[in-house]
Amino acid sequence: MNSQGKTTPANTTIENLSRAIFTVNRHAKTATNPKFLYYLKRQAILKMLKEGKAKKLGLHFSENPRFSKQQSDVLVKCGEYLFHIPPCKHDFENLTHLGELDYSTRNPNYRMPLTHAKNLLQKYTGVKEESKQPPGKKKYSKPVFKKLGDSFF
Repeated sequence: MNSQGKTTPANTTIENLSRAIFTVNRHAKTATNPKFLYYLKRQAILKMLKEGKAKKLGLHFSENPRFSKQQSDVLVKCGEYLFHIPPCKHDFENLTHLGELDYSTRNPNYRMPLTHAKNLLQKYTGVKEESKQPPGKKKYSKPVFKKLGDSFF
């Protein structure tokens, strides 16, 4: 069997992981159901933080706050890339607040297929996407037409 599908240490470099997170994040912004993509991004960043491959830089005011006028996000540096994740309680105590977002700073552009990025992050984090179809999917059955005048009961 071909060994291309297996994760090797070369696939889990900081550059490859941060590029995969960048790709997943870019696609999640326009996806119809972005919940899993954002969850995968967050789990990958948390694992990179735990392993020392990423670093929390500080807090930023959120661009689109939900129910309040101000909301903060944690700015994380992964390789050459910067990402935002929701903060934990201890982040407000331990991190400095950087104020408004700096729109002049941009992530390097990189093209990677979404399926490749998802597979890489899923193997790295161990997170699996739930299948959308129920396991016992019904087979298609042709409609039955009654003769004119027959009862439907």
